[in-house]
Amino acid sequence: MSVFTYQAIDLFNWLTNREDIIVLDVRNDKDFKRFHVESPYPFELMNISYYDFMEIEDECVARIPRGRDIRIVCAKEGSAKYVAEILDKHGFDNVGYLAGGIKTWGNLLVPKLVNPGMEYELYQFIRPGKASCSYGLVSGNEIMFFDPSRAVDFYLDFAAEKGCTVSKTFETHLQADYIAGSRDIAARSGAEFLGNDGDFQGSKNNYISLKDGEIHTFSNGGPEVKVLFTPGHTPGSTSFIVDERFMISGDMVFITSIGRPDLGGKAIEWAKMLFNSMNLVKTLDKNLIVLPGHYMDWEEANDSLVFAMSLGRIMDRNKDIYQIDNLNDFMTFIQDNMRPQPKEYALIRQANANLVQFDADKQEELDLGKNECAATAYAAAQKEKEKKENA
Repeated sequence: MSVFTYQAIDLFNWLTNREDIIVLDVRNDKDFKRFHVESPYPFELMNISYYDFMEIEDECVARIPRGRDIRIVCAKEGSAKYVAEILDKHGFDNVGYLAGGIKTWGNLLVPKLVNPGMEYELYQFIRPGKASCSYGLVSGNEIMFFDPSRAVDFYLDFAAEKGCTVSKTFETHLQADYIAGSRDIAARSGAEFLGNDGDFQGSKNNYISLKDGEIHTFSNGGPEVKVLFTPGHTPGSTSFIVDERFMISGDMVFITSIGRPDLGGKAIEWAKMLFNSMNLVKTLDKNLIVLPGHYMDWEEANDSLVFAMSLGRIMDRNKDIYQIDNLNDFMTFIQDNMRPQPKEYALIRQANANLVQFDADKQEELDLGKNECAATAYAAAQKEKEKKENA
């Protein structure tokens, strides 16, 4: 029998190594369109519902090319196994199905070293299923985390593999698009949990208040981490300048566009703050390497599949935004690019403020799907497309 299981990291490696595989997603069309596997490089992706395999098996099998390696994805694993066994029965070789279902892809974290050859290590943890990035800064036998996801075991295991204790875990803001991990990492490791009062005051988190301009260090010296308040995406949005070389920008500066200010339902008030923060960012060293909290597309990654770009290049590629020199025009840009936020975001904010508790299944449901945190012209284009389709 040629059917086997594989892990999410296996799928990532096959895709990034450009292996010749077909990814067959057997979820329904609605779930597939909301969220599916993506890769830095082109690959063949098919969506044929598990229910279609049940009802019109032969027609479904006939649609799948023979002589190719098939990797099946479903919601929870069982449907993919069912389809894999059908393909095996029909003579397909090398058929695998994703263990744990699509949620394992959604939770996958891939560590990438940002600064090889330096005296400290700065890691970007790419979350392909969310198009988001968290960070780990290692110096001596200590590690600091920035914007960790709820995959707490991953971060603690990573620290252990590096022989490090977790000294601090920072949040750039109160996340709306995924359930954050700082609270649990702090509880399990004894690390300090640091956040901005602008977002976390009123929450039920046991956090330490950040101060604008303060410096955080390691016990052995190492790189300094400077706090820079950049409100706008949220009132408490914060960036971190590492070693005067890197800017962990959260949802303030993206490689494509900037953070949207409307997720809290106060687009006008927050957009004013965002405009001021954008002008602050424009005064920073253009050689700073920006490490964003999210990305729009894999084309933003460099040859090492790291999402990092100098502030100067980012400002140039987004000059239509950064050249806006008055608040009225900036407000027009924001209003043109507003779109409804996913309904899950309000619940995620409550969870991250520790105001409500959800069981593991509900957390998985809320956490699944790509982020929508950028103010981008894509939103305006989608509106125009929908208008034409409905005409």
